[in-house]
Amino acid sequence: MRFPRRRTVVVATGVVFALVGLALIGGGGWLAALGGSWAYAVIGIGTLLTGLLLVADRLSAFTVFALVILGTLAWALMERGFDWWPMAARGDVVFLLGAWLVVLGLLRPGRRLVAAGPVAATLLVAGGCGVYAMTRDVHDVAGSLPGPVAGATAAPRGGFSDGDWPAWGGTNHGDRYSTVAEITPANADRLEVAWHYHTGDLPRAGDPGETTFELTPVKVGDRLYVCTPHDYAIALDAETGREIWRYDPKIAVRSNLQHLTCRGVSYHGPENGGAAAANGECPARIFLPTADARLIALDAATGKPCAGFGDGGAVDLWQGMPDPKGHAGMYYSTSPPVVTASLVIIAGEVTDNYSTDEPSGVIRAYDVVTGRLVWNFDPGRPDVTTPIGPGETYTRNSPNSWIVSAADEALGLVYVPLGNPTPDQFGGHRTAEMERFSSSIVALEIATGRLRWVYQTVHHDLWDMDVPAQPSLVDIDTAKGRVPALVQPTKRGDLYVLDRRTGEPIVPAPEKPVPQGAAPGDRTSPTQPFSALTFLPPPLVEADMWGATLFDQLACRIAFRQLRYEGIFTPPSLEGSLVYPGNFGIIDWGGIAVDPVRQVAFANPSYFAFHSQLIPRAPEEAARTGSQPPPGGGSGQEHADETGANPMHGTPYSVEMGPLVSPIGLPCQQPPWGYVAGVDLRSGTVVYRHRNGTVRDQSPVPLPFEMGVPSLGGPLVTAGGVGFLTSTLDYYIRAYDVTTGRELWKDRLPAGGQANTMTYRAPSGRQMVLAMAGGHGSLGTKTGDSIVAYALPRRAAAAP
Repeated sequence: MRFPRRRTVVVATGVVFALVGLALIGGGGWLAALGGSWAYAVIGIGTLLTGLLLVADRLSAFTVFALVILGTLAWALMERGFDWWPMAARGDVVFLLGAWLVVLGLLRPGRRLVAAGPVAATLLVAGGCGVYAMTRDVHDVAGSLPGPVAGATAAPRGGFSDGDWPAWGGTNHGDRYSTVAEITPANADRLEVAWHYHTGDLPRAGDPGETTFELTPVKVGDRLYVCTPHDYAIALDAETGREIWRYDPKIAVRSNLQHLTCRGVSYHGPENGGAAAANGECPARIFLPTADARLIALDAATGKPCAGFGDGGAVDLWQGMPDPKGHAGMYYSTSPPVVTASLVIIAGEVTDNYSTDEPSGVIRAYDVVTGRLVWNFDPGRPDVTTPIGPGETYTRNSPNSWIVSAADEALGLVYVPLGNPTPDQFGGHRTAEMERFSSSIVALEIATGRLRWVYQTVHHDLWDMDVPAQPSLVDIDTAKGRVPALVQPTKRGDLYVLDRRTGEPIVPAPEKPVPQGAAPGDRTSPTQPFSALTFLPPPLVEADMWGATLFDQLACRIAFRQLRYEGIFTPPSLEGSLVYPGNFGIIDWGGIAVDPVRQVAFANPSYFAFHSQLIPRAPEEAARTGSQPPPGGGSGQEHADETGANPMHGTPYSVEMGPLVSPIGLPCQQPPWGYVAGVDLRSGTVVYRHRNGTVRDQSPVPLPFEMGVPSLGGPLVTAGGVGFLTSTLDYYIRAYDVTTGRELWKDRLPAGGQANTMTYRAPSGRQMVLAMAGGHGSLGTKTGDSIVAYALPRRAAAAP
């Protein structure tokens, strides 16, 4: 007997409902068995029953599914309230199935249409709740930052013009603040492209996966100085972007490089207040760090090497390193050095998670003219800072500094953010000196390198919570008067506000108990310091898990229940641990921007959970440090990074790690994943927080949903009250009112903008804002080679 066509549709619909129900029962039952929510299994039972009733041609199927819709809505509201994206993930599949049931009713007027009425009614209720949720942002925190403090001033700029940007962080104070004030909240929406320069340096075959364009230029006088991922140094005309000179250091790109990037160069000239160069050579010079571990001094006027510096214009940073041949490619500097009146102070990164036998994290100071080594601070031998002698080497695998330091020449101190001794996820091998300086800020005397103080942000760090960003130096008004402060953002989201003379906290940071139970052979610290000024989110719960549909949300909930998680500082484990905040950090190398006059900060916190799992290695492999080739030949330089399999040679484990994502690659935690935020440094409070960025460039279809996306890079602020940021995963530069965080303007970039913006006054008097758009290999953003300058139209620009 043949079924009528409409009957066939009903039966087919019933089969689909039954299959969906069975899938939800299976996955929901698994989740319930892990101690999770029963909701998925209950929804599955109702959906399966609806399918069976449809196949049997029972009108009660419609009533049953109307109850499923109402139950799903009640569950969504109970778990997340009127929060649109979590609501959508819980109800999308159920809503679409319900809508199809209404269509079935319309296909056959009469009793079936009447029976579909309750389904239609419940869909209207659910849809109304969804529309209401769309009008709300439950994550938004509104507020206004205070205005300027009477009598407060910005840090002295020495001999530099107010319109210059002479160092990576604006000045050595690292505040990413400009006194140029032509652009204001009233005119920022009129910004337009002034010029567009292409460096010509694009990723090549053989480059590491994390090839990135993380540049922040420096500007002095009428010139800009930039570098590229392959370490070309370039001088540009600050008015037009015209190339003046280019220098190619001809680096050797080794296969074991973890990163290929150049975050910037450093400038030294008469404005710095130091002695003139010998014989008039290179009176102004550019210092270029390279991926093959050289520090090169170039004539700022011509781009030619300064022959009197080091050996023919370069210092070999491998000198003094233990076993340089075996470690080639595992130490170099991706960040520009700090330049003072007479010294250039440089550190370097080492390969993450590769081995217990890696190069030293030594910080060294060289004479800016001759390249002579003046002092060295080796965290493995901190009490001896006089230059090491011939044949001596620095301590292997001591904590390293891979981002830019800050300096206060009036106090005579340089402030160095330090990371972990590698590997990051195991610490059973660490010495007392490693433990003392790991994940800390150290204050060193500029003249001698001697340690003045150390402040540790994470004890016995097992989570890659390096101090990742340049400290910002600002004088803050407190109940005890104005205090010279240091504000240190961290991956974990805490902002440590310290007296930069002594390292004592200005904002309280008490020690609090944290989860225990490290893997065999390791230990955990019983407590960690928690700053009262923080972007740290609440611990994740199962209801925070997300997905584009009910199914991948269910998969994320199962993954959450399978991982060990007791909040921040859950130790790495054999069964797998959830790491939140994740390895990319709430604040990473881009840092924050500080207005020293208003004593406020502008930041772009991001939230992205990771997972890690320790994998025991065979006893005969545990002793191999990785500095020697593995059995059977090969280079021994396996992958080591924030994602994937990391070898951790010399320990009992390797580690598998990466972002916590759903089966279709979406974040497992619900949005928003990125914000802009304003901080009052005087009161030590976060005043506002607004979601920031769209998923336009991360979704298969370019839909500009304003979900708030992660950003890698940092902001700037200006005396005009405007902040700028480019580093979100969508390809935009945005301007904000610093007082409220309100977005004022945005413009589309030609590639990913994972770099810090900067601003300056051009020779014509126009304020220029620079965006670097070259992408980021680890994030998968579009690559490019663009530097784009924005300015107000000439007719709209105020007089300089």
